[in-house]
Amino acid sequence: MAESKAVVMAALVANGAIAILKFGGFLLTGSAAMLSETYHSISDTGNQVFLLIGLRFSGRERDRRHPFGYGKAEFFYSFLVSVFLFGIAGWESLKHGYSQLTAGGHGGGHAGEAVEFLWLTYTPPAWLDPVTVNYVVLLGAFGFETWALYKARAGMLAQIRENDWSGYREAFRKTSDVTTLTALTEDTIALAGIVIALIGITLEQLTGSPFFDRLSAVLIGLMLMGFALALAWENKRLILGESLPKDVERELRDSILSFDGVVDIVGFRTVYFGPGEVLVTADVAFDPGMETDEIDDLITSIEATLKEAGQGVVKVYIEPEDEPTTGAQEVAS
Repeated sequence: MAESKAVVMAALVANGAIAILKFGGFLLTGSAAMLSETYHSISDTGNQVFLLIGLRFSGRERDRRHPFGYGKAEFFYSFLVSVFLFGIAGWESLKHGYSQLTAGGHGGGHAGEAVEFLWLTYTPPAWLDPVTVNYVVLLGAFGFETWALYKARAGMLAQIRENDWSGYREAFRKTSDVTTLTALTEDTIALAGIVIALIGITLEQLTGSPFFDRLSAVLIGLMLMGFALALAWENKRLILGESLPKDVERELRDSILSFDGVVDIVGFRTVYFGPGEVLVTADVAFDPGMETDEIDDLITSIEATLKEAGQGVVKVYIEPEDEPTTGAQEVAS
């Protein structure tokens, strides 16, 4: 949790500074891409606030109403990030860029009109070059985002090494640490957005056409909305109570079957109840000749082995069964 919080705090500082830089750049230049990037960075900053709230709630001790703790709070607040912050920011960016492409305006709703008013009533100094402002702001933002990405990447690489995953693709599919996952993906998307904005502004300067700047705003909006859907789907599976991947479950089942005295596994369930926190329940058929004390000692050994397996297992419930039942075995497999 401490590592996830450090990643979020780094992103919060970076994105807050970037949002101020980009908005100042937009007020000085009126660039559509710069406004889209401002929406992007504001959403990123709000994102970190929501993630910090999720981290705070998830760290609360379990109580009667929540006997397994509040770990799923991180999943919930990350889901809010994807729906409200990234979705809204993506839509506003897309709407603003599309408005300028089709009508050549600077608006897009009441918020856009207010920003346009600020821009129109501001007169920059004669020595100020708008192009230079855009480049300085975006390059400065690139530096901040690179630092935040470095911190998030370090956090994810630590998880990859700890769980012996093959790489980022497997980590994205298996990790339950949505806070680090969100920060990593967000920073990557942010860098991509800065590159798109730089390309759009550069092409506008080379061709003299504002089309490229406005098109980059549309592309940034679409990218943000696409990420919102991907992040929402990732959090949905964890909020609903997803089990461990099949290959990991198979390893845990094999660990149980490796004990002398275990005849069969009648039922087997796993579920995430928080980031890196897994509940395992198993209905196990033991050797009929074993005494009750022997079964109790064996169950204790099985529970300890599963918790030491390095898969985030923190709760294990083993229920002795007299003999396998076909229905339960089919579900478990």
